[in-house]
Amino acid sequence: MNVIVAVDQNWAIGKDGDQLVYLSEDLKRFKSLTTGHPVILGRKTLATFPGGRPLKGRRNLILSRSAGFAPEGAEVFSDLETLRAAAPEDSFVIGGASVYRQLLPWCDTAYVTKIDRAFPADCHFPDLDQDLEWEKAEESAPLEQDGIVYRYVTYRRKK
Repeated sequence: MNVIVAVDQNWAIGKDGDQLVYLSEDLKRFKSLTTGHPVILGRKTLATFPGGRPLKGRRNLILSRSAGFAPEGAEVFSDLETLRAAAPEDSFVIGGASVYRQLLPWCDTAYVTKIDRAFPADCHFPDLDQDLEWEKAEESAPLEQDGIVYRYVTYRRKK
């Protein structure tokens, strides 16, 4: 499996149920990388999408313990093992924090947008730079939007 995430300098990913910042080129990259692949997300992350609807062009696999939660166009799994059994290898874990934490051990590639700024936050992603199981495979040149500098870093799980 793959994971895709945008983090700030402190590996923060969100505040009050939303992303820290929206970068138009990063959103386009997210779409190009995930379209045609299954995406794995939590119920709260789904609620942040336009209209709270699943992403088009992708099989949406939702991890949720909420009884009766059954959004049209998505498959809902109440436990991790059932979801893992249904998720193909080319799946992308797209959030939120608890879903990332639960599924990171089964991911082998991480597509990380690293934002060169610290934001107030209440959700974090594990720091892959400090995790001995992960290594940087690629890093883009710095990019910038509205004074926010960021870069794309691809991490791979060490064999």
